[in-house]
Amino acid sequence: MSDNVRIIFPDHSSREIDKGSTGRDVAASISKGLAKKAIAYELDGELYDLTSLILRDGSIRIVTAEDDESIQMIRHSAAHLLAAAVLELYPDSKFGIGPAIENGFYYDMEIPGFKGDKDLEAIRSRMKRLIKKNIRFERRELSYLEALELFTAQDERFKIELLNEIKDTGETISVYTLGGFTDLCRGPHVPSTKFLASFELLSVAGAYWRGSEENEMLTRIYGTAFHSREDLESHLSFLEEAKKRDHRKLGVELELFSSKGMGGAGFVYWLPKGTIVKENLENLWKDAHRQAGYQLVSTPHIAPVELWKISGHYDYYRDNMYFTEVENGEYALKPMNCPGHIIVYRNSKRSYKELPMRIAELGTVYRYERSGALHGLMRVRGFTVDDGHIFCTADQIVSEIQDVVRFALYFLKLFDFGYKIELSLMDPSDPEHYAGEPEDWAKVEPLLAQALDDMDEDYKTVIGEAAFYGPKIDIKLRDALGRYWQGPTVQFDFNIPGRFDLEYIGADGASHRVYMVHRALLGSVERFIGNLIEHYTGNFPGWLAPVQLIILPITSVQNDFAERLYNKAVDAGLRCELDNRSETIGYRIRGAETGKVPYMFIVGQREEESETVAIRRHGEGDIGTLSIDEAVKVVVDACTRPALPERR
Repeated sequence: MSDNVRIIFPDHSSREIDKGSTGRDVAASISKGLAKKAIAYELDGELYDLTSLILRDGSIRIVTAEDDESIQMIRHSAAHLLAAAVLELYPDSKFGIGPAIENGFYYDMEIPGFKGDKDLEAIRSRMKRLIKKNIRFERRELSYLEALELFTAQDERFKIELLNEIKDTGETISVYTLGGFTDLCRGPHVPSTKFLASFELLSVAGAYWRGSEENEMLTRIYGTAFHSREDLESHLSFLEEAKKRDHRKLGVELELFSSKGMGGAGFVYWLPKGTIVKENLENLWKDAHRQAGYQLVSTPHIAPVELWKISGHYDYYRDNMYFTEVENGEYALKPMNCPGHIIVYRNSKRSYKELPMRIAELGTVYRYERSGALHGLMRVRGFTVDDGHIFCTADQIVSEIQDVVRFALYFLKLFDFGYKIELSLMDPSDPEHYAGEPEDWAKVEPLLAQALDDMDEDYKTVIGEAAFYGPKIDIKLRDALGRYWQGPTVQFDFNIPGRFDLEYIGADGASHRVYMVHRALLGSVERFIGNLIEHYTGNFPGWLAPVQLIILPITSVQNDFAERLYNKAVDAGLRCELDNRSETIGYRIRGAETGKVPYMFIVGQREEESETVAIRRHGEGDIGTLSIDEAVKVVVDACTRPALPERR
């Protein structure tokens, strides 16, 4: 047997090396500089620690901190560094899991004596001390019994639970040691702690072990780590900006909504100002839908359980539903609006002449979410879905899908959101997971792609991400900070038409199965408003602003004049307030700025005598002095609702 293996480099050159050489050996053979920067190597597409032995031929690439693959390794390694620091400071700690996540890492731990955020500085300092020592990550492969003995001796019950789950899988059991901390981990990791200098600890939270409320609550410490200090500082600045835009904070400051206390976690109570925002958004939505050929409907909040059994929700969604008894029968609060719209469609026999039939509803639904998953307006237990369902024939699918995508983009562009599109298809290797016949999917999936292609829209095809009942188009909205959020969705349905025997009478006089498309343009009204708050930092467009204009008399002498201005503004249709409190004018201006009121009319003796107003625009300051009529027109024009989309 040969003592050499052949490795191929990215430039397609190759060489033979001693079998059992490490990635570090290969890096050093190329250059000392590369060996210093190297953190791992990739062999045939799989990442390995630098110290792992090369035992077979393959294509190799040395990975440095600048490569995209390294960031997850850096963050996972930083999670181990965090645990090692905690163990030194709190020797009785027990350790759960510590993965890398998007933009950072966390570790779930049981830490006796830990006092929360105020103890983070001590942990941060200990991590920095370990970084200065440049401690190596050491990997060992163990048998199940060796690993069990190791973690039993340490009384690491969480690790033992994880270990027992992989006992009979044939998976290699590996552990990594960093200083005094040893973790059950697949790896790979960076060579040593010197690569982890650009980190920061962010926050502390509680987390149930493995996400189950039946398990004990652990302490979760979040952090982040980057290749360089510059990248870290940039991310921390981003987090500060995101904190300023946090809709939960602004929702309180701007008196928009309440979602805590005795009202029940996860349920939103819209305050007067928030209700104005919601109603104006919904009114635009209703008018736009009527113009687009939709018929608006309204369906009950609860329905008999039998309806949800027919639809299939009872089987696959019941753990997220709320149930109640009505006259000895079981009912459910609706988690979706679809079955209600089915009842509307089935209300009478339908002809092909009625198709496409587009119905829509701003329907409030209820879904059980764990308390730990709740997040302001973004994740709640009761919310309004701007649901729409299109019933159509096969030859109408492409044009209907295109109309829905255009309609969705109208709303996103209206609010200056960016977007990206994903086309989610079935996994052909697992057809039993999906409703409908594979040949039906094979007919419809290309139609969705054709709809996007004909519109010249860029999109990413994602295999295996389709809903069980049909392929879908997801449009992710991008906010002012470049973050993507769940947005509009268009979903084809092979499930419900068959379950409810939905048909229409064709031109041939025979019954035919109708095609059905689900769509939501805003998604959840609550989440969309949360997105708007953060996107605009609470500075809503004038037509959505709860208060569009505030009138500020400089002294009480101008109160009568200010009241006349107020009446004129209200008569012009503006949402206006008159602030004639005895506070200083500077104090009242600052209050209007904090409240993010788009416009202010400042009136003093000079303005009263000349029948003019001094106008201030939020965030800009004074923009000039105009006559009363001109000033009111400026605000009316700036606060006019945008035009509806073109009629189909």
